[in-house]
Amino acid sequence: MKVNVFQHVPFEDIGSMAPWLKARGAEVRYTRFFENPSLPDRKGLDLVIVMGGPMSVNDEMEFPWLRPEKQFLHDAIGHGVSVLGVCLGAQLIASALGCRVYRNRVKEIGWFPIEGTPAPATAFRFPPTCTVFHWHGETFDLPAGAVRLARSEACENQAFQIKENVIGLQFHLETTRQSARVLVEHCSHELVPGPYIQSAFQLDAVPDETYAEINGLMDQVLTYVERLAG
Repeated sequence: MKVNVFQHVPFEDIGSMAPWLKARGAEVRYTRFFENPSLPDRKGLDLVIVMGGPMSVNDEMEFPWLRPEKQFLHDAIGHGVSVLGVCLGAQLIASALGCRVYRNRVKEIGWFPIEGTPAPATAFRFPPTCTVFHWHGETFDLPAGAVRLARSEACENQAFQIKENVIGLQFHLETTRQSARVLVEHCSHELVPGPYIQSAFQLDAVPDETYAEINGLMDQVLTYVERLAG
């Protein structure tokens, strides 16, 4: 399986997805936009993983590589390449398919529950409720033909699926304790009082079992997408 990871900042990597990909002998390459925004040849790619970042998909003046990145995703999806977007990555998929990405009514940073929503039998199914790691201030409209997979009290569109091989997650299932600490280290200025913003202490206080649960759920998402990759 040939995989290309789109990484937007050094401190948001693929976390728990790395051992899953290694165990399957995947050939993983990176497009690190903060170093070199050159895009790969989509031909031969089985899966594109689009990671998060503190920028907005609308910041094309400040980050001019956003426009070609969105065009790449539009074309890759159109040609049947499997795509998994995480946080900013999900917003980039939505934007690439012509949808608005805009400020959510509240920021959601911390460990909060999501609810799995009714979906077709062929779609990925989230549990009725589970607690996951969030770090986002924007949301998006669902692309045409997309199925909503999850919602939360703070944000209606938490996950979506297009056909069977494109999934967008507004939240982070790949987060490990180490990657969460690195994120806090670089973005602690966002931890201001709010109804859905936890403190650095609260973010770090969850037990190891909670990380294991979300990482296990990410494995399930990857396994689902892998069926049609390659």
